[in-house]
Amino acid sequence: MRAISTTPGFAIVAAALLAGCKVGPDYVRPAALPNSSVPSTFSETGSTNEVFWQTAAPSAHLSRGAWWELFGDTNLDRLEDLAAAGNQDLAIATARFAQARAQVNLTRADLYPQVEVDPNYLRQRASFNVPENGAAAGVSPTFNTFTAQLQAGWEVDVWGRVRRQVESARAQLAAGVDDVEAVKLAVHAEVALDFFTLRSVDAEGELIERTAAAYRRSLELTVNRRKGGIASDLDVAQAETQLRATEAALPPLRLQRARLGHALAALCGREARGFEVPPAPGSFTEPPAVPTVVPSALLERRPDIAAAERRMAAANAQVGVSQAAFYPHFRVNGLAGFQSLDAATWFDWPSRLWSVGPSLQLPLFTGGRNRAGLAYSRAAYEESVASYRRAVLAAFQEVEDQLAAQRWLEAQLAAEQAALKAARKTLEIANNRYRSGLTTYLEVATAQSASLALERAVVQTRTRKLEIAVGLIKALGGGWGTTPGAR
Repeated sequence: MRAISTTPGFAIVAAALLAGCKVGPDYVRPAALPNSSVPSTFSETGSTNEVFWQTAAPSAHLSRGAWWELFGDTNLDRLEDLAAAGNQDLAIATARFAQARAQVNLTRADLYPQVEVDPNYLRQRASFNVPENGAAAGVSPTFNTFTAQLQAGWEVDVWGRVRRQVESARAQLAAGVDDVEAVKLAVHAEVALDFFTLRSVDAEGELIERTAAAYRRSLELTVNRRKGGIASDLDVAQAETQLRATEAALPPLRLQRARLGHALAALCGREARGFEVPPAPGSFTEPPAVPTVVPSALLERRPDIAAAERRMAAANAQVGVSQAAFYPHFRVNGLAGFQSLDAATWFDWPSRLWSVGPSLQLPLFTGGRNRAGLAYSRAAYEESVASYRRAVLAAFQEVEDQLAAQRWLEAQLAAEQAALKAARKTLEIANNRYRSGLTTYLEVATAQSASLALERAVVQTRTRKLEIAVGLIKALGGGWGTTPGAR
């Protein structure tokens, strides 16, 4: 860099002429999808209603409300409240947001003059071999210097370099707000998923215990029949095998429940010891009804999409910062204070000193540094655009997947329930035939296995429906209402 001194008058005129100038591109939000228009609805809803994607109005800031209350489970509500207060991922995201807010203030400080006071004391010895130091006159070369000065400097932001930095920092701050909302949404969804899985484990455990109790009665009946000479040893062995295999299914469920309890404790910011989610026998939550029309405009409030869009704006502003490096750098510096060789005269009027004047730094040769910096900023902006579009595409995929899963799981559940009804009828017939001595216990055991497998399949499918409902709410950014706080 080459420093070029100018007169104060020239500096004032130049600043007045160029005030408000900002180099670099002003931010314009790019298209959400590069090669196609954003659909108005999702294909899996089968709707043709025209509800458009409003790219100019991201609404991640809208209140999502306590969407988990849609499921009507007070135990889930309690866990969600605990997670909101104690989750450490949320605490980390909140702290990062505070960092981004401080960074805005840190960057904005460069818009104002910087003033500092610099009092200092210096004792030094000059060389005797330099006549100017007074050695020839016999003056002592050791002396003190007392200085107290006020220094001020101000960068006149002619080309908008600092303003672009502030613009970037503010966009990052807005992205930080969205990041906090994204973590909130993810934490609440994870709590709901773990809770419903735990309830599914409880339901399966309850089913296994009931089934095992029924199998014990069947084993007792078979043993009694064997004593009466009606049943064979093979029948007794098959009945006992059926019972023991069913009992063996309980420990894995107990282990899974313990792990889910530990996971919920961690999500709520609590120690696993003493943290309890009491079982609720016979309780199985039904998922909320999903509207037949789900507009794609709802994805605007997804916090990850909003954060990606704000990071595009931040990257765009950094292009302006890099372009400003090609232009002259103008500063106004000032200094005032007192300096003396004797403490007694340190603050006397003759000890005063001052200086004031502008400076201009013009980049003449930087070895390609500025060009490389600009190329880097432009590439970073293109990366942010691709990240934004990827977030939009991923959001559409997630919603379409959840809608498709919801539709087909409904059909799967209906088929499984019909099969279970038939399996129960088959088991009833097999039991009656066995009691009448018309068949062996193998027929009963086969019918029991089929019925139990379908019972567990129905429980698991109902749980999957709950998980899909949570996934859809999460994919839509916290519900399917189109007004603030709506669900």
